[in-house]
Amino acid sequence: MIKSWFSQGNDRSQPQVLSPGQARAGQYSASQDSTSQDTAGQDSAANGLAAQQSAANTIVVGGGCFWCTEAVFLAVRGVVAVASGYSGGIQNDPDYESICTGTTGHAEVVSVQFDPSSINLKTLYQIFFATHDPTTPNRQGYDSGTQYRSVIFTLDEEQDRVARGLFAELEAAKVFAAPMVTEIVPLKRFWIAESYHQNYFERNPFQGYCVGVVAPKVTKFRKQFAKYLK
Repeated sequence: MIKSWFSQGNDRSQPQVLSPGQARAGQYSASQDSTSQDTAGQDSAANGLAAQQSAANTIVVGGGCFWCTEAVFLAVRGVVAVASGYSGGIQNDPDYESICTGTTGHAEVVSVQFDPSSINLKTLYQIFFATHDPTTPNRQGYDSGTQYRSVIFTLDEEQDRVARGLFAELEAAKVFAAPMVTEIVPLKRFWIAESYHQNYFERNPFQGYCVGVVAPKVTKFRKQFAKYLK
């Protein structure tokens, strides 16, 4: 049954929910106030919703270029907000140029805020595993480097349990031809990526990478997970 969802191809603190306003502000970590609002006063309704959400209703995952991962999750019913960013590295306030050197240790990731009454945690992780190749270390297609590694950054023990359980389930079912290499580690900090990376596919559908890489991945998702589309 589980194979029908997939096709081959390619100190635990409570980190913060990322609202659209916080996304523009820059980053979030375990130390930030969960009710912080966008100082510019924009997206107040979305910020109000984010303030009511718990960290358990946000996942942070990396599966190659974040343009692809963001585009997939933006199409998922029950997803409230998605932001592209960087996690897992040693440098504070990283930028795209620095993480592309491969020396900061960051992965390109997305923060996905969701409504658990519409979609559950395991389904989101299933979508994540099904829409990238979790068997290739530090590579997705022609994108190569540690920033493109397959990784789940967990925000609490429940996320860790669900992620590891699904990982084991997929391995036991031999869904993929090669062993899975996805890292499952606690989130320390999420840094928001530059504004031009946000909603990239939606804003640049005819850009070469979007046509050749992002669009096929979104099409694959829409076919496999049609009942979860917005």
